[in-house]
Amino acid sequence: MTVEQLFRLPDLGEGLTEAEVLGWKVAVGDTVHVDQVVIEVETAKAAVEVPVPFEGTVLKLYAEAGSVVSVGEPLIAVGAAAEAGSGNVLIGYGTKEDQPRTRRRRAKVATVARPAEPAVAQAPKVISPLVRKLARDNGIDIATLTPSGPDAIVLRKDVEAAIAKPAPAVDGERIPLKGMRRAIADKLSRSRSEIPDATTWVDVDATGLMDARKVIGVGVLALMARICVAGLARYPELNSTVDTERQEIVRLRSVNLGFAVQSDRGLVVPVVRGADRLTTLELAAELTRLTELARAGSLGVEDMTGGTFTLNNYGVFGVDGSTPIINHPEAGLLGVGRIVDKPWAVDGQLAVRKVTQLSFTFDHRVCDGGVAGGFLRYVADCVENPLTLLKGL
Repeated sequence: MTVEQLFRLPDLGEGLTEAEVLGWKVAVGDTVHVDQVVIEVETAKAAVEVPVPFEGTVLKLYAEAGSVVSVGEPLIAVGAAAEAGSGNVLIGYGTKEDQPRTRRRRAKVATVARPAEPAVAQAPKVISPLVRKLARDNGIDIATLTPSGPDAIVLRKDVEAAIAKPAPAVDGERIPLKGMRRAIADKLSRSRSEIPDATTWVDVDATGLMDARKVIGVGVLALMARICVAGLARYPELNSTVDTERQEIVRLRSVNLGFAVQSDRGLVVPVVRGADRLTTLELAAELTRLTELARAGSLGVEDMTGGTFTLNNYGVFGVDGSTPIINHPEAGLLGVGRIVDKPWAVDGQLAVRKVTQLSFTFDHRVCDGGVAGGFLRYVADCVENPLTLLKGL
């Protein structure tokens, strides 16, 4: 006996309530097996491949590519044998052995099969990846196009026609604020509205830091991470968050160090968990691993949450300084500008040295200027003379 089983968008964790459909990996009439990835969605945190807990024939796809689906809304209907099903409520762990690993992480979330519902969605647009890329590269929202292909398929010519169409004379280009971009906007807006931040900065001679980099064999980011963690050990009030509901400052025991990475999907902030328990070489290895995942678009939700302090090396963009917005709900952010040759006084003599600017933005609720200045000065001293750090370890 064949029954129609409905699979809904599962709870994706971390308080996420919706996701944008990036694309389907199956079509109506296809046969699917238990734990097969059927759809790729993008949450506010990461792109996620979602497997289905049933096997059988695809009867209906409920969401179009480009649409936003809330948790609990139907995704796919599968005609399956009554006894079919994974039996494993944690999708992503699966029931089959030796399943191939996908490039993106699967959603490890609880799901429960519910009774079948009547069809309520329009026929989906199945869209070629090349057509989707063409639209995305040219800022075209596929959801606004009228498909000319059979079965409501958006064709290349539909996208090309939209590209060739003159932009409105008054309104200009409209880009939907959704997915990761919307999450970033919401977080930064909340930071600005809730956190009374202040910024202090200092120019430092980084010649000693550059020499240490060559000796130890790690990058500038790893050395700055090591110094940053040491500074937080001296000034633990900066590794904290503010509980606004209870009006309490929560001082955190472990340092989960976030660092900014520019990727094809925008600026992301991976988190090195337990950075205070890692050696300099271990820090360097973890920074490299997370950076590679970020640029490949393979970071999971757990890789980008739980940070307690952020390090931002904006010098890679060729700028000297910045007054960045704190990564809510953290209490501080250390920024590093570009390192360039500049004239500098050394023992009363003018010399050319490697100079950079450090900036520190902090939540003024957790400390005053004396603590913030003390932290920044300690970091600056370690940059100018890395032996300062070694003496304190």
